[in-house]
Amino acid sequence: MTFPERRALALALLTKGEGLTRKAGQFLGQIAVDPFDLTDKQQDWLLALSERAGLSQMMEADNG
Repeated sequence: MTFPERRALALALLTKGEGLTRKAGQFLGQIAVDPFDLTDKQQDWLLALSERAGLSQMMEADNG
């Protein structure tokens, strides 16, 4: 997933804002502004957050 795609997903999750913990919000904010590569663990967490919010199709479309 490229940085612009990841940023769009993180911002969509933050905008939706449903069921986010403070830690999840901090994580999403960080990946929305910092173009570093995600670790496998971070990638998994982003997928889990997107699935929980019903936005996993954004992540899957970017990977496929």
